[in-house]
Formats: sequence, C-alpha cells, structure tokens
Amino acid sequence: MGIYTEYLDKGLSFQQLTDERKKQLRRISKIRGRDVLVFAADLNKNIPLISIGYPDLLPIADQLANLKGKALDLILETPGGSGEVAEDIVRLLRSKYDDIAVIIPGWAKSAGAIMAMAGDDILMEPASALGPIDAQMVWQAKIFSAHALLEGFEKIKDEVKNTGTLNKAYIPILQAISPGELQSAQNALDFAKALVTQWLVRYKFKNWEKHASTGEPVTNQQKEERAAEIADELCDHGRWLTHARSIKLDDLEKMRVRITDYSKNPELTDAIRRYHTLLQMTFVTNIYKVFETPDSQIYRFQGVVAQPAAPAQQANAVAFDVPCPNCKKIHKIQANLGAQHPLQPGCTPFPADNKLVCECGAVTDLSEARRQIEVQSKKTVVT
Repeated sequence: MGIYTEYLDKGLSFQQLTDERKKQLRRISKIRGRDVLVFAADLNKNIPLISIGYPDLLPIADQLANLKGKALDLILETPGGSGEVAEDIVRLLRSKYDDIAVIIPGWAKSAGAIMAMAGDDILMEPASALGPIDAQMVWQAKIFSAHALLEGFEKIKDEVKNTGTLNKAYIPILQAISPGELQSAQNALDFAKALVTQWLVRYKFKNWEKHASTGEPVTNQQKEERAAEIADELCDHGRWLTHARSIKLDDLEKMRVRITDYSKNPELTDAIRRYHTLLQMTFVTNIYKVFETPDSQIYRFQGVVAQPAAPAQQANAVAFDVPCPNCKKIHKIQANLGAQHPLQPGCTPFPADNKLVCECGAVTDLSEARRQIEVQSKKTVVT
C-alpha cells in the first residue's frame, strides 16, 4: 500500500495529521542527528503569497529560536520568489549554524534553488527537483523570466539590424519598457549568479581540497571558476527553455554538483517521504505556508472555510453550505467543536464518516472541510 493511501484510509483529523508530521520530523532529526527546520509552500495554490518574500523572515527567525543543536537540516519546498529575501534567509540560518544541509523532497525552484546552493550538502532523491535560477521580474503586471525578457529585446535589435526596419507590432512593447527596466533585468540575473557562485565556494566547496582525478590540491581560484560554471549552467535559459523546468538529480550530477541521494538510505527515505506526503495533505486545507520544527509550527492561511458566530477559537459550532455535485441542492452542515451542541435551524449534523449522502444518492467527502475547520478553530469536530 502506498503511503498516501495509507494515510487517507486512516481518516486523520487535523490534529492527528499534525502529530504524525511531528513524529516524522523527529524521526528525520534522530536519523540525521541534527536539528530540522521546515520552510514549505503549497505549490498547487496559484497565489503570489506562496513565493519567498519578506514576511517569511519573522516566522523563520521564530522557529529557529526553538532549536538548540549545532547542525541544521532545512526541508525546503518552494516555487521561488525574491532572491534578496533568499539571501536574507540564508544569512539568518548561517548566523546560527556553521553546518547546514538542504533537503529537497519535492520542488525547490528559482530562488529556492539558489538557497539550496548555500548548503554544505544537498539531499535529493530521483523524484526531487530544483529549477533554473534565471531571475523573475514583474513587467506590465505579468511575471517574466528576466533572461527571456532580455533575449526578446535582443531579437528585436537583431531583426532591425538585419532588415533595416522596425516591425510596427513591436512599437507598443518598446514604448512600455524603459532602459532602466532592462538594466534591472540584467542586474537580477547577475545577482542570482553572484549568490550561487559565492555560496558554492564558501559552503559546498569549503572541504574540497583535492581533485578527484589527479589528487592535486584545489586552489581558491579553481573553486571560484567551477562555481561560476555551475551558476552559468543553472541560469542558462537557452538550455532549460522554461522557468518551470525541473532540474533533476542526474542533471546536477552531470554538472558535477555533488548531491546526496537519500533514497539510498531506506529508513531516512521512508521518514522524508512520509513527512512530505503529510505536508501535502496539510496543504489541502487553506494553509499555504508551513514553518515548523519537530516541536513547534507557524501556519499561513488563505481565506476561510466557514464563519463561526464567535471568534474561531471560542466558537462551539460552525455552519457551512455544501452544494450537491449532482442535483445542486444546498446542504447546511453543522460541525460541533469540542462537544455536542444543539443543531441550528435547517442544519444537518456533520457526518461521522465525513461522507455527506444527498437524497439523489450523490456522496460528498467532507474530510478536507473537517481538517480546515479544525485548523482554524484548534478544536476537534465532534460527531
């Protein structure tokens, strides 16, 4: 039986889901003998808030304060975001730890891939992926690859040079962007490369003393040259073509970036995969970011599922509407929190098995609604 199926069959409440996540984080910490910090976003929620940004600094600093060890494993799941904030996060982590490994159970794209290059070690498995580090920028309310934007304007220049005329279709585009914005795109690319080069030399290559092929000593200049080559490859939009392209373990090994394949350790693999599965199940709620250690956590929420009559943690019950997917009838469901309470007029009790059966025979699974209610109220739904 697969791990996901196993947990689905258990029908875990949100608190049970949280407890099981913590259990797996403690396993990872024990196996590795290191502190564990999670910085994860729900890549399935298409909202700007999942990106790395300045609001992430406070919860990361808060969770770091709960850790007391000498080495850190950072479990990272992110679509990327601000390279400047990625730099600030790395500085924050490095202010406390000299030894940091980055574990990628799923995806760490863009600025997340930049952060991974700041690890003394990077742990991945064949299903894991980094992404190209070509910087992203906002132009005309849309997000573009800085490399693609610069490349597009170079093509326009070449076309004008070769033909002697400017295609009129390009005029609105050229009028909408300034030389300063083009320079900002170039600066963003240069910044990403500089961070990767600097961090590889300082952290990943710090114990690289001899060439594996010759046994000759490795000079600092050789470390810088090798790091710059890797940064160029990771930033090569012409090679990866799209910003969302996955750079897998074998791609990195071909670049001669040394990666630890944790799938070769069965116990560690089981713990990381279980944690990652539970994390994805947590994200099926309205949580879009998780910052956590084995003993503490901070969530960021998007919107609400239901509106209790009192503040969430003081409410005794929550009522919400569930439309039937077949006949479209609206069912008003009451979820009692902590104890049984009288039904509100027109309400149906929350089903004990999480399955709402309509008169037309259609069945709606309310498992995720239960989890979201328990997240917001911090109480158990009682049936």
